[in-house]
Amino acid sequence: MLDYLFNPKSIAVIGASRDTKKVGFAVVNNLIKYDFKGKIYPINPSANDILGLQAYPSVSKASSEVDLVVVSIPAKFVAEALKDCAKANVKAAVVLSAGFKEIGHEGIKLEQEMLSVARDNNIRIMGPNCLGVINTSNNMNASFAADMLSKGKTALFSQSGALGVAIMDWALEHNFGFSKFISLGNKSDLNEVDFLEYFINDPETEIILGYIEDVVDGKRFMEIAKRATKVKPVILIKSGGTEAGARAASSHTGALAGSETAFNAAFKQTGVMRANGIQELFDTALAFSGGKLPKSQRLLIITNAGGPGIIAADTSDRLKIQLPQMTKESIDAIADLLPSNASLYNPVDIIGDATSERYKVVIDQAIKDPNVDGMLILLTPQAMTDVSNVAEIVIETSKITDKPIIASFVGGKRVRDASEKMKMHNIPTFAYPEIAVKAFRRLCDHTEWKHMQESPPPVSKANKEAVKTMIENLLDANRFEVGEDPAMKILAHYGFTFPERALATSAIEAGIIAERIGFPVVMKISSPDILHKTDVGGVKLNINSAVAAEDAFNEITTNAQRFMPDAYIEGVMIYEMIKGGKEVIIGVTYDRTFGHMIMFGLGGIYVEVLKDVSFRIAPVSYKEADEMVHDIRSIALLKGARGEKPVDIEAIINGIVNVSNLVTDFPIIRELDVNPMLVMNRGAFALDARIIFETK
Repeated sequence: MLDYLFNPKSIAVIGASRDTKKVGFAVVNNLIKYDFKGKIYPINPSANDILGLQAYPSVSKASSEVDLVVVSIPAKFVAEALKDCAKANVKAAVVLSAGFKEIGHEGIKLEQEMLSVARDNNIRIMGPNCLGVINTSNNMNASFAADMLSKGKTALFSQSGALGVAIMDWALEHNFGFSKFISLGNKSDLNEVDFLEYFINDPETEIILGYIEDVVDGKRFMEIAKRATKVKPVILIKSGGTEAGARAASSHTGALAGSETAFNAAFKQTGVMRANGIQELFDTALAFSGGKLPKSQRLLIITNAGGPGIIAADTSDRLKIQLPQMTKESIDAIADLLPSNASLYNPVDIIGDATSERYKVVIDQAIKDPNVDGMLILLTPQAMTDVSNVAEIVIETSKITDKPIIASFVGGKRVRDASEKMKMHNIPTFAYPEIAVKAFRRLCDHTEWKHMQESPPPVSKANKEAVKTMIENLLDANRFEVGEDPAMKILAHYGFTFPERALATSAIEAGIIAERIGFPVVMKISSPDILHKTDVGGVKLNINSAVAAEDAFNEITTNAQRFMPDAYIEGVMIYEMIKGGKEVIIGVTYDRTFGHMIMFGLGGIYVEVLKDVSFRIAPVSYKEADEMVHDIRSIALLKGARGEKPVDIEAIINGIVNVSNLVTDFPIIRELDVNPMLVMNRGAFALDARIIFETK
């Protein structure tokens, strides 16, 4: 269906005008000016001809076969115009008109009416409130943009028309070519996912760029994005991540999560590369313009200046890019042809007076060297530097090697022409070495993603019927937030192990239970109204006698009543005290776009202070759970620092997957914390838990 949008044989412009200040004039003018080969039907009941083309009062009067209409009339007339379009078998409409949901209630009604007509007649809608669509391969500029884009292999969709115009202007200044440009507008029908899916098989598109502010369907976005990134690089700017005015979350996990966190997790799980601005968007796209990916992340830096070489090496180290030495045979081969004071290792410094011949010596050897997966050619324009010849060598070498070559000719006037020439020959070329290294990192990331094996979804072995009954009973009792025993019983069915425990309802009973469990014990207030027990003095550790247990019962209940006098106190839970291990947290929160997010990090009272956590969108595979564990900064503490034994990483991974299975099986769970989970050298104990259900 989208072929009618990008490759129509005929286009009708509803609202075509002779007035040069009107959008309807600009669209017709662009179609004619840039030589669209299909038929053009200006639609205006008050004109006989527009820009030399016969005008028609309606689409149905123009032809019985129109593939695409571009609509530029007041919002209140759009639905009726689409009814007429149906008579001409219109397949797609680009609605430029504003005045729909972006203006509020009345606009929402008009947009719904327009959509209803479109769906009844199988017409796909792009927009409304958009800039239009451009396809450079057939010279179709069905937009009111001021210029036409150059031909290229990059497609761009933008949720913001104004930003789209700015990106187009930037691209024109930098001679950056496009295959297609799409202004999404209000996304009433067609959205970013539809275009992502189309570009997967579009032979004219090799790189996919986008600017989005939100996603209509998070699950479908992840499904299609994962398919797209296995074929082509997808680079997106996502704005609006601060989520001002976000709700106050009840759980640790909810407090640490947000829209920005969800998008970062979704991008990581689907291989989408995130750009933090227009410059980075195009820098990343430029990295892929050469059409070559490294086999691995071994980069050889060749430079005629020590400073830029060191900057590139430092950046490589920070980005975990390997800087290998060439083989002994390669080093011997270049040693005889370079000055004695040249550095033959990595970076290869061929000294400030280097000519193009010295660059050629190293480059020719590097393309044959098995230790080199890619090259970064650095150059500063010193007096004896033949800049243009070096550029020619880079261009010619790139034609005969599968290894990516990236260039950074550092300077201004003296390197400008050479840099532009390399870009014209699809050599990724950057003004500064650190940006060039980041570009190589992006290539490596995409290589790793493309070759990454899909991890099978985990299979839940839990007793779902038992858990279903527990949850139904809790909800029937209007218990939408539960901790301790109810939460632990649910989680126990999903593989979690808890210390021995029992509820005491009096001080004397506390002493008896504590003796039965065995000292030392932990005592915690038990109340459906108190989720953060430590905050109210509701936790006591290392209770070593029956008398101490009785005293602790009285102190804990008194503290709880003083801090939260309206709370319902069930009693005090007494737990077997587990010693040793490391405290971690596994949690869940719910994102309105992507659904359940799973969190992992260091646990206990420090989780919200340190914020050393990682997130993924459920369902989470074992491989993704392993990545989550290794994402946190403090992973060394879990692996055994300063001679300590490592904790059971596999037990953590199993816990993450089990929580993911639980919320996948029971989506009514909205938030969950297992905090802390004490991970031992072998195995793990969940010491506390709570679950929050969706309220109807």
